[in-house]
Amino acid sequence: MKIAIIGAGNVGGALAKGWARAGHSVILGVRDPQSEKIKPLLASENISAQTTQSAANEVEILLIALPINAVVDVLKSLGNLQDKIIIDATNSVFQKPAPYATTFEAIKALTNCEHVVKCFNSTGFENMENPQYDETGIDMFIAGSSQRAKEKATQLAKELGFAECYDFGGDDKVPLLEQFAFSWINLAILQKYGRGIAFKVLKRQ
Repeated sequence: MKIAIIGAGNVGGALAKGWARAGHSVILGVRDPQSEKIKPLLASENISAQTTQSAANEVEILLIALPINAVVDVLKSLGNLQDKIIIDATNSVFQKPAPYATTFEAIKALTNCEHVVKCFNSTGFENMENPQYDETGIDMFIAGSSQRAKEKATQLAKELGFAECYDFGGDDKVPLLEQFAFSWINLAILQKYGRGIAFKVLKRQ
C-alpha cells in the first residue's frame, strides 16, 4: 500500500519506519521535504517525502500525526479527501484543535472524508517502534464508524507487531479512546512509571 503520514515527529517517524519495513511505500507529508530533520527517516528504504498536499493526493490511506496547533490549517490545505481512508493518531487531552473538540471531528468537517478511524494514539511512540514485550505483543485500539477504515487500521497495526486491535465502537467512542490514551500518559509520564509500559487485554480461558 501507499501510505501518507502527515507529520514526521516521533509518532509519524515510528510508524513510517515500521510500515516501510513491512513493505509499504510511505510518503511523509511535510512542509519542507528537504528539511534536515527528516533526512534520517529518508535513509530508510520505502520512505520518501513530499509536501502535505502532494502526499495526500498520491495515496489511499493517510495518517494524521500533527501537533494539535497545526491540525486545522493543515487539514484545510488538503482539500477534499472524500475517497481516502484517514487515520487519526492525535490526542486532544491537553489542547484542542479549535473550534473542534478533537482532530477526528476536524477531519470530518474539513476533508469531507467518511472513512476516518482513531488509532495509534493510545501508547507511546517507543511502543509503536517495538510492540513486543519479551515474547508478548501488546494491544492497539480503534474507534470510528467506518468499517473499511477499521479493517485497514487493524491490518496495519498487526503488521507493526501489535497482537490485537480492539474496537472501542463508533465515532461516538473517539473521546473515550482519547481518555484511554490519557490513562497511558498519566501512568507513564505524570505518575513517572516510565514510557516502557503498555496495555494488554487478558482473557480468562
